[in-house]
Amino acid sequence: MRIPLKYVALSSIIFILSCSRSGTKALEKGNYYEAVLQSVDKLRKDSNNSKASDVLANAYRNAQEEFTRDIARTRNANQQFRWEAILEYYNKLNKMQEVIERCTACRRIVSPQTYFQETEEARENAADERYVLGEDILSRKKISKLDARIAFDHFEQITIFAPNYKDARNRMEEALDLGSVHVILEQPKVNSRLYQYSNEYFQEKVEEFLRTNRRINKFIRFYSPKEAKTVRLKPDQVVRLEIIDFVVGETNVSTDRQNVMSRDSVKTGEATVNGKKVPVYDKVTATIIKSRKVVRSRGLLSMEIFDYQTNKTLSREEIPGEFTWVNEWASFNGDERALTTSELNMTRNREQLPPPPQQLFIEFSKPIYEQVTSRIRRFYDKY
Repeated sequence: MRIPLKYVALSSIIFILSCSRSGTKALEKGNYYEAVLQSVDKLRKDSNNSKASDVLANAYRNAQEEFTRDIARTRNANQQFRWEAILEYYNKLNKMQEVIERCTACRRIVSPQTYFQETEEARENAADERYVLGEDILSRKKISKLDARIAFDHFEQITIFAPNYKDARNRMEEALDLGSVHVILEQPKVNSRLYQYSNEYFQEKVEEFLRTNRRINKFIRFYSPKEAKTVRLKPDQVVRLEIIDFVVGETNVSTDRQNVMSRDSVKTGEATVNGKKVPVYDKVTATIIKSRKVVRSRGLLSMEIFDYQTNKTLSREEIPGEFTWVNEWASFNGDERALTTSELNMTRNREQLPPPPQQLFIEFSKPIYEQVTSRIRRFYDKY
């Protein structure tokens, strides 16, 4: 009996995928470590998989030989951070041992070796190398921010592979502080007693920014003036905000009178024709008076970033903000059927009072605040 071609193709695909999952492809490419992990995964699901069993035995032997050879070569090489490379090799050897021990079928095929003592030795040596380099930088009389950041990187790496090593975390924080740009973000000033209350909105948003963005990146640290005073900070930079110009409640009212006519004829009455009453149709007219009140409020904020030590201005921008409040209403004389639907709806509106000046001040401040935060982020991206 001839087997349909589509079934042959499907069987081939299934076979290829099965081989791939068993680690055959990885083994053939010399990726022994991956071949071990793949074959173990296959044997967990199917303990009788002969293909995966063969791959595991072959791949583990080759991976172990490869890693121990690389460890010996790296140990004898006079290169920086060689112990971290050795640690990575031992971690992979231990990973293989771990996954095999968790698989009953796998343990019948290979007896994995443990390297825990060797791993701890490599971890200690790797951490010690980084620690000495970091300490050497921090012990200098004068440290540039760039040098402090290099020291930070050393201590940070230690916390990744040896989190409990000596006082590496404390030294990392010390290096972070020395390598950071410390910035005071001042509250916006407004030269008007009347709008001091409204300015609290902006001030609260600045406080919120400080709470959620103490560090907008690793090496930028923001402080409020109060915080800076508490810790007796000598900042690197200061961001100064000031509303230098504003107009609140600039009002313009316009009126437009139009004579309008209905688009179609409508019933306007009745007439008697041959003794019978019949409807009379005609177009109707009306006079509509449209009114529009526009209240504009706008302001201009100056954002200046300067170097605290030299008083040199690093950046200065003027950021505008605007809010427009609109009220439209209408009245009419004549037949309402002459009006369009939108015109009729407009006649149901009434003249309204605009928001109070305090609220108008807040509204034009909102777009300014959004621009301020985005421009601060953009400026400090380069740091």
